[in-house]
Amino acid sequence: FPNATYPNATSPNPIAAQGTEPALSPPFYPSPWGEGTGDWASAYARARTFVSQLTLLEKVNLTTGVGWQGERCVGQTGAIPRLGFRSLCLQDSPLGVRNTDYNSAFPAGVNVAATFDRGLAYARGQAMGQEHRGKGVDIVLGPVAGPLGRSPEGGRNWEGFSPDPALTGTLMAETIRGIQDAGVMACAKHYVGNEQEHFRQAPETANNGYTINDSLSSNIDDVTMHETYLWPFADAVRAGVGSVMCSYNLLNNSYACQNSYLLNYLLKGELGFQGFVLSDWAAQHSGVGAALGGLDMTMPGDASFDSGNSFWGSNLTIAVLNGTVPQWRLDDMAVRIVAAWYYVGRDNNSVPINFDSWTLDTFGFQHYVAKQAYGLVNEHVDVRAEHTNLIRQIGSASVVLLKNVNNALPLTGKEKLTAVFGNDAGGNPTGPNGCPDRGCDNGTLAMAWGSGVANFPFLVTPETAIQNEVVNQNGAFQSITDNLAGPQILSLASQATVAIVFVNADAGEGFITVDGNTGDRNNLTFWQGGDTVVQNVSSQCNNTILVMHTVGPVLLSNYSENPNITAILWAGLPGEQSGNSIADILYGRVNPGAKLPFTMGATREDYGTDLLYVPNNDGGSPQVSFTEGNFIDYRAFDRAGIQPVYPFGYGLSYTTFSFSNLKVSKVNVGPYTPTTGRTPAAPSFGNITNNTGDYQFPSNFSAVPLYIYPYVNGSDLKTASGEEDYGLPGFVPAGSQDGSPQPRVAAGGAPGGNPQLYDVLYQVSATVTNTGRVPGEEVAQLYISLGGPYDPKVVLRNFQRLSIGLNCSATFTADITRRDISNWDTASQNWVISSSPKTVYVGNSSRNLPLSAPLP
Repeated sequence: FPNATYPNATSPNPIAAQGTEPALSPPFYPSPWGEGTGDWASAYARARTFVSQLTLLEKVNLTTGVGWQGERCVGQTGAIPRLGFRSLCLQDSPLGVRNTDYNSAFPAGVNVAATFDRGLAYARGQAMGQEHRGKGVDIVLGPVAGPLGRSPEGGRNWEGFSPDPALTGTLMAETIRGIQDAGVMACAKHYVGNEQEHFRQAPETANNGYTINDSLSSNIDDVTMHETYLWPFADAVRAGVGSVMCSYNLLNNSYACQNSYLLNYLLKGELGFQGFVLSDWAAQHSGVGAALGGLDMTMPGDASFDSGNSFWGSNLTIAVLNGTVPQWRLDDMAVRIVAAWYYVGRDNNSVPINFDSWTLDTFGFQHYVAKQAYGLVNEHVDVRAEHTNLIRQIGSASVVLLKNVNNALPLTGKEKLTAVFGNDAGGNPTGPNGCPDRGCDNGTLAMAWGSGVANFPFLVTPETAIQNEVVNQNGAFQSITDNLAGPQILSLASQATVAIVFVNADAGEGFITVDGNTGDRNNLTFWQGGDTVVQNVSSQCNNTILVMHTVGPVLLSNYSENPNITAILWAGLPGEQSGNSIADILYGRVNPGAKLPFTMGATREDYGTDLLYVPNNDGGSPQVSFTEGNFIDYRAFDRAGIQPVYPFGYGLSYTTFSFSNLKVSKVNVGPYTPTTGRTPAAPSFGNITNNTGDYQFPSNFSAVPLYIYPYVNGSDLKTASGEEDYGLPGFVPAGSQDGSPQPRVAAGGAPGGNPQLYDVLYQVSATVTNTGRVPGEEVAQLYISLGGPYDPKVVLRNFQRLSIGLNCSATFTADITRRDISNWDTASQNWVISSSPKTVYVGNSSRNLPLSAPLP
């Protein structure tokens, strides 16, 4: 399909439907200076004291990475040795410590979403934070809310949580709290509209056979931005996230990492973000423009990898000296970085860096790209503790049981012949880490590919785990993990008492292409001939169990209705304990309680949204207009009246539940008041001399090749800049240097936005009863109909995973906040509660909501 929204899926809201044409992002200056609001006051006071001691060169060093492969982490800033402040270490990934050893491989974000469990999200975040801290990391590059999951084919959807903004926002906030309670900074990414891998970077696109001048532009209208894509980032900011990573794409035709409206107005102004904004790796496209537009840290520091050139570094020093970037803006960058450092307690939790991202060898070069400073680079510190138990727990807690005919599951292990099929059941012949950054689909899929990965310390395959179950029960077990072994598969399946088929669908980041899939998936089918295996096995065995390890939705063809397929399970990307986690479910040690964090549709067209696979702007920035507005995933299915194969929020158990006794009580709170007043003037810290001689390379200084330094080359700034257009007008937008008191944003006022948005207006309760035969867990889900002509039929707003004993009941309780029932008003630039009638629904999926009541 040549566009990214199908014609019948366009939003009924004309603001979204017009596609923001022409898509232009309005300017907003100056960049707001942090004030230490919320619970940041103490961190800001300490940061201001520290930054007051810094020289210009030291401040610049804080903001600029040293260059790709210049040090041992995937990103490192310059250090301040005079004050004992070491280089900050930034390291992937959202599911474990990347490019090292003796670390855990956690389940992906999409699995956490399937648990619908706040406690597990927090525990996973804390465990990952502890492992990063133990390796010497300061900033964990995760969690993810961009991509949100606009299109099911999106390559990195699995790194995040769910296409539902409320589910993603809730679990993202819990993950951030967990990471930062471990004493390291989290990084909410990729901000924002980073919804596909195709065309995210021009050089990468050239490698794939297309020529574009600029990255793709995600064109998102104001309403859709607030009600869908910005929503989880507001939750992240409210949770106190230390940093936010801006994305590769343009947003309304302005690069995200220098988009003043996106960074200055929305993030720092409206959401009241107190931490710092860092660029995705090589996502910075200007120096002065990015600084004034709201960027605080550039990563990895060089303009292109291993070039030795930087938009900042010495150029930022020059920009401050010549007055293009005011001192207060640089000071604000530095304060924000140091405040986040204090906010999470890095001054008490810092561990020396003890690994190297570029080699697992014990000895190597400290400066990898320069091949200098040979010595000890890997101490092989084991940071796993007992996290593997949590990983196994999350793995089983995230398995969604989609079909279970006549209680086909759980199994006993005593079945006469258990047969396992599919290459997804076995191991990678070259080992679990045999493909760099997991860039292949060989063996069982427990992790997708890209920078958002970690090395496996081990990988328990389903074949091994199921064999252990059967052998321990003195049963018979056989397996075929070659999808091309058609005759043998047919023969074994005809003999099997129970046949368990494992299939997968992979995806990842755009710098790797696997089986013709450049990050994004080309289709929603199973990989490696999985459909043929399912069809062959189910044609011979009338007790076929289908287990799917996929990054997101897949087309299940007629499997949901096939009588020979007695059970279907989605297991996602469960990490190192993959086999044990699925065995816990198959053999009944764990009763499944997970729910789909996305919709399973019958066709890709049913989703209404798609990806742009071919450039559409004659070599200019490819344009993707989100004309579907808020109608993605289940919201699109509801609006179109399409019956999904399995709906969002759906999942079975080995027991059954009923819902009753819905109660809604109104809470008396005051009216919503827009934030007013003005900020204080921009503060500056310390004095900066304008003597360029103070900023030269020190005498007898031995520079590391390709390393980014803050020093100026020569006393003449124009010559030192190396820019032919130095001094020409047009680089400084109007108002961008203004440090005077500024009007406050009406929808702002605190981290996360206006504090009154989070006032509780209603309290809801309902009774959930276990009516089945075993104890189990049920996820009670609260949806709201906002009632307007442009609103989705229902939107998820709250949920709770309940553990309920046999013949017992539990009470589901949930709050409804002002934000939960508000719409974004473009005229007032604020949230309003419309006059449309509003209804609350409670049930166990977006399509099964037996309880409802009007909101009084």
